[in-house]
Amino acid sequence: MSDSRAEKGSTATDSVATTENFTETDSFFSSSLALDPAEEYKMTNKRRGLALIFNQERFFWRLGLSNRNGTNADRYNLEKRLLELNFEVRGYDNLKQEEVLERIHEAAEGDHSDADCFLLAFLSHGEDDHVYSYDGKISIQHITSMFRGDKCKTLVGKPKVFIVQACRGDQHDVPVTACDVVDNEVKTNETVVDACAIHTLPAGADFIMCYSVAEGFYSHRETVNGSWYIQDLCELLRKHGGSLEFTELLTLVNRKVSMRSVGNSNDRSAIGKKQVPCFASMLTKKLYFRKMK
Repeated sequence: MSDSRAEKGSTATDSVATTENFTETDSFFSSSLALDPAEEYKMTNKRRGLALIFNQERFFWRLGLSNRNGTNADRYNLEKRLLELNFEVRGYDNLKQEEVLERIHEAAEGDHSDADCFLLAFLSHGEDDHVYSYDGKISIQHITSMFRGDKCKTLVGKPKVFIVQACRGDQHDVPVTACDVVDNEVKTNETVVDACAIHTLPAGADFIMCYSVAEGFYSHRETVNGSWYIQDLCELLRKHGGSLEFTELLTLVNRKVSMRSVGNSNDRSAIGKKQVPCFASMLTKKLYFRKMK
């Protein structure tokens, strides 16, 4: 009992000192380091920045993965939109694991000092916290870790955008309202699913992870028009990419995709099912891709 009372007494004394120190420190920060809620990332460098697109349509037969029909439409649409936003776009199709890692390592080792930001998009199958190259799995965490502030010095304080078009589980999201069925105009444009589960987020500031679907669920892709997520992301980038704050734009993408339903599909269990994307932001300022002067 005596030890307990001594501990309580000591805690009370420390509490007073801590409160006083906090008030003084808080006063210092509020007067000299006040945060500006309207502050934006600087986007006035010579270059908008590099954008890498890894597009995986075909896979080594031993992996047992189906072709991702429609993904080339995704690559074309995304490349077009990013070029309009003044990115330097480098697109790669069906690269092997070693080749993918080599391209990403080259980008991480590059000089981004005169660039505004960096973007990487991966369109593929996957499982757990990996995505597939042509011949093997690659860890999402390994990819993003190359661009941390302690590894990629010239991107410190700059936004790093990662877009992942893939499933994150094996569940179909279900509709919660009646009679919410969308008929596809092109009967041959069937909706299929990719299989990818991603659970890892990068450590460090100024990253934003943009996922085609919430964790645990299938992501839908049409065999002609491409994936729902990339279709709607590109449409909203076309309309608002140069004017709307990026996380607000992503919220609109969430809404637009969530209004879709599977109409025609070889997988009969997918008919009528839904999807909602998500994003995880470690950004510290507002992000705009306004037209460069």
